[in-house]
Amino acid sequence: MESADAIREAAKAQGFTERQVMYVETGFDWSQLQGEAASMSLFAERKVLDLRMPTGKPGREGGAALKEYTQQLPEDNILLIQTGKLDKSARNTAWVKALERAGVSIQIWDLHPAETLRFVTERLQRAGFQPDRDAAKLLTERVEGNLLAAVQEIEKLRLLHKPGSLGAAEVIGAVTDSSRHDPFELVDAALMGDAQRCIKILSALKGGGIHESIILWTLSRDIRSVANYVEMREAGHNPEPALAHVWAKRKILLQKASHRHPASVWQQLLKRCVALDHIVKGLQQGNAWDDLLQLTLWFAGEPLFDSQIMMELP
Repeated sequence: MESADAIREAAKAQGFTERQVMYVETGFDWSQLQGEAASMSLFAERKVLDLRMPTGKPGREGGAALKEYTQQLPEDNILLIQTGKLDKSARNTAWVKALERAGVSIQIWDLHPAETLRFVTERLQRAGFQPDRDAAKLLTERVEGNLLAAVQEIEKLRLLHKPGSLGAAEVIGAVTDSSRHDPFELVDAALMGDAQRCIKILSALKGGGIHESIILWTLSRDIRSVANYVEMREAGHNPEPALAHVWAKRKILLQKASHRHPASVWQQLLKRCVALDHIVKGLQQGNAWDDLLQLTLWFAGEPLFDSQIMMELP
């Protein structure tokens, strides 16, 4: 995920400002690839073709399409392919070799426990902590090899502790101290549809001095994931890739929440996130905490106002 993010950011800096995401699933029309490559943007912007291929098996038609793509590369497009693990036989196929000749192949391997411990330690240090070995080991054991979960836990620690030394006691405290709340708990309560708990946690966050921007970032991240999931489902596509980045234990919560609203309402929630971001930054008038409460309860499925009224709010 982070490698793909870095590539997209570098491409954007070089003028590839448009992006088209395509998911390879059963029945995928491979002519879309050449169609997108040949189509011109209304504003003549260069674009990234973001092709997601979870299985790493495009089939005969897909292999031929990818090989054909490399034979006449469009100047105004970058093709970014994210694929599942390619075994030895797959790496020897004509389409893989054609892609490697035309571009760059990056293999990312699963980490064994010692490497995961090093990853967690380095990420803690990058976040400003000086963890002792017990702290890093405890956090590594908690995430059970899930690197995304590790990053989320470190973000949680950043909210609860100042930079500096970090011991096992602080890690345990962050996990078990129910008297202190953090934005991740707020999102989980919203996903579970627990409106009363949302109100309680948001009030505690406000009293604890947590900045509105941190809360908004945490809410908008999962709102965007659910919105993408619902949009793909309503379009008749397999929606699972939209939650591929989500920790397995949380995926069930997002899937259940996805049935709360249609795609149009989830898109309105995203627009409210943008408007709220402007309020927090002082670019638009409004009460950030009141709007955060409305956004959270709407996310939880119990808005203060009728959803139609919420759609019409500025």
